[in-house]
Amino acid sequence: MIPFKKLSLLVIGITMLLSCNLKKANTTQVTKESKPNVLIILADQWRAQATGYAGDPNVKTPALDSLAAISVNFKNAVSGMPVCSPFKASLLTGQRPLTHGVFMNDVQLDTNAVTMAKILAKEGYSTGFVGKWHIDGHGRLQNVMPGNRRQGFQFWMGNECTHNYNGSVYYDNDDPKRKIWKGYDTFAQTDAAINYMNDRKLANNPFLMLLSYGTPHAPYHSAPKEYRDLFNPDDIKLRENVPVNMKKKVREDLAGYYAHITALDDMIGKVVRNLRENSQLDNTIIVVTADHGDLLGSHGAYKKQQPYNESAGVPMLYYIPEKLKIAPGIKDALMNSEDILPTILALCDVKIPDTVEGINYRPYLEGKEKNVGESTLLTCVQPFGQWNKVQHGGKEYRALKTKRYTYAKDLDGPWLLFDDEKDPYQMNNLIGNVAYASLQKELDKKLIERLVETEDDFLPGMEYIKKWGYALDATGTVPYTQ
Repeated sequence: MIPFKKLSLLVIGITMLLSCNLKKANTTQVTKESKPNVLIILADQWRAQATGYAGDPNVKTPALDSLAAISVNFKNAVSGMPVCSPFKASLLTGQRPLTHGVFMNDVQLDTNAVTMAKILAKEGYSTGFVGKWHIDGHGRLQNVMPGNRRQGFQFWMGNECTHNYNGSVYYDNDDPKRKIWKGYDTFAQTDAAINYMNDRKLANNPFLMLLSYGTPHAPYHSAPKEYRDLFNPDDIKLRENVPVNMKKKVREDLAGYYAHITALDDMIGKVVRNLRENSQLDNTIIVVTADHGDLLGSHGAYKKQQPYNESAGVPMLYYIPEKLKIAPGIKDALMNSEDILPTILALCDVKIPDTVEGINYRPYLEGKEKNVGESTLLTCVQPFGQWNKVQHGGKEYRALKTKRYTYAKDLDGPWLLFDDEKDPYQMNNLIGNVAYASLQKELDKKLIERLVETEDDFLPGMEYIKKWGYALDATGTVPYTQ
């Protein structure tokens, strides 16, 4: 028989052990049920090719390369409508442009839209936005007033649109007074986002932070001097599809473009270090992407809207906390703009609303689904601005993008067909090539099937302009005011 004193000690010991195990179990359960933070780092006009990890021989992106090494890299990601406002509206709603109606710049996303910030706020998230907004349509330097026009973001330090990176206008939460970011706005916006994420009032709540930069969009030569000095135009290696007569100008502009990118890279490194130092990195989903690319001389053109890889291809990294048991690595599925929201919601174990049209890639990332993202759509509803019809020969198009091919039709019929594997610079248009006739027919059939599936009648742009009631100038562009 065990003596009473020893029995008492044994009971106390067992009780303490059970208590500790219960506490450990409860702690584990809380951790399992707690929602991860979400940080989206969005750049403006950063083409997929312009990173170190993607093989660009010119650019310097050590921080991003390090992040890519521990992230999921969707190497074939695209901006389905490669323009700023359409991408941002699709990012926030998970819808395609013909559904949410933002298929041009400088128009307003419906303030009743079901958006990322509204969804996550209902799940207990603190929601914050810093930087370039560009889905309000009330003038580029005007205040996006508190309320529904902020689409569910509670914290706000932003502007509608400016590319004056050293005199950048912004508005601070509920203060109606116009302010100017101090110095180069990429740096100031980074600090504002970090301060928000470090705010101890958020300690008991997960956060959503959308950090939306204006760079590396033109003007290309306005990064701080220490970054511009890193790149000599004479040393820049050009893509093979840049015409000879443009090479000098393109080298000069690329030097400035890369300067912006390396400055962005430093800021991405700063944000990641801050999360790590504050023990938040292991509980934060980080998405790094861009609203579209930049042709920057490829195919003899600049900027975006066109279906070429330099315009439509975007970086797409997902850093996913280890507890979600998703291995980092390169993925070849064609993630599109509307797919980002449902994927984030699924990773956060948040119900995806019926309004969302994009693909939830979590099962794919977990290895449970393999045949998703085999193809996706690229669209131009109404060419405008730098690619308007009147001055630049822009055209409405619909394109099917697969892992190997790009096939595009305009209103007159087949327009472009590229074998992106054999012809990565898309210099050999195979439309009408007898050897590729059966392939062209097959891709045309698949494109038509996708248009039927997405209820896209592929009408002239003006039909959609009338439907949504947008006013255009003489070039077919929605005019904007400052």
